[in-house]
Amino acid sequence: MPCFPTLRHRRLRWNEKVRQLVREHHLGVDDLIYPVFATYGQGIRRPVASMPGVFNLSLDTLLEEIKEVVQLGIPGVLVFGIPEEKDEVGTGAYDEKGIVQQAVTAIKKAFPELLVITDVCLCEYTSHGHCGLIIDGAVDNDSSLELIAQTALSHARAGADMVAPSDMMDGRVAAIRQKLDGEGFTQMPIMAYSAKYASVYYGPFREAAGSAPQFGDRKTYQMDPANGDEAIRETRADIEEGADIVMVKPALAYLDIVRRLKEEFDYPVAVYNVSGEYAMIKAAAEMGWIDERKIVLETLTGFKRAGADIIITYHAKDVARWLREDK
Repeated sequence: MPCFPTLRHRRLRWNEKVRQLVREHHLGVDDLIYPVFATYGQGIRRPVASMPGVFNLSLDTLLEEIKEVVQLGIPGVLVFGIPEEKDEVGTGAYDEKGIVQQAVTAIKKAFPELLVITDVCLCEYTSHGHCGLIIDGAVDNDSSLELIAQTALSHARAGADMVAPSDMMDGRVAAIRQKLDGEGFTQMPIMAYSAKYASVYYGPFREAAGSAPQFGDRKTYQMDPANGDEAIRETRADIEEGADIVMVKPALAYLDIVRRLKEEFDYPVAVYNVSGEYAMIKAAAEMGWIDERKIVLETLTGFKRAGADIIITYHAKDVARWLREDK
């Protein structure tokens, strides 16, 4: 008599309904945050060449974009600013009438139900392109903290629902928390870029934001891609200083870090599916080498499986459409 296996794993893969029934992780539109780039002017919809489908938007066209985001059910946006002028101390970052501040106010007025998160950093606003002040030719940590905290406060005053410091200065979460609490914004959450690596995956973003360093690199403040234990230390410090959500950036090459942070801290974990990851998929799809829809959904589901609760991605609008079609 032939011997047949009694344990057949394929029984639970036999048809789509059964596969859905036992599926462990589910990607939903509520997981998504869509990054947007606000700039000055009128009627501006300037394409980012290395990021098909991504644009620098003046406030009028930004609101058109936000309307689509809301209609798709995406719960929130992450706002970046493209200033008209830059200087050594990044004045545009904390200017109460700066581009992010204006964008936040406009978005919240038009779409009060939308979650508006702001990127808090100086790099887009400094003439040297670094995330802090330059003293004696180097990025100075402590003198940068007050300006970073002031930037977060100006975003809160403009109506932001959450601030997300991305500068990687030591102590910046504590400085922001103290500044916000001192001004009455005790309920304002902080989503910290806790494990942010000195990655080459950021290239297309730096084109979009015009934020490439004019000298040197960011390896003295962003993390070495070879390090994992350091991410634990960085994240622990952010949580102790008052972070409410922690982030891993980039996402795709650092899923081990996502898993470690989730297991170590059991805190809400965000991932940033960064510009280089987006651009690679777009380029390969354009060449017909991959199925864009399938690979994006597989990639984002992988983020969820690794432990991510929040996915910041330029694919958000497409994913929202695809998920709606699948229903």
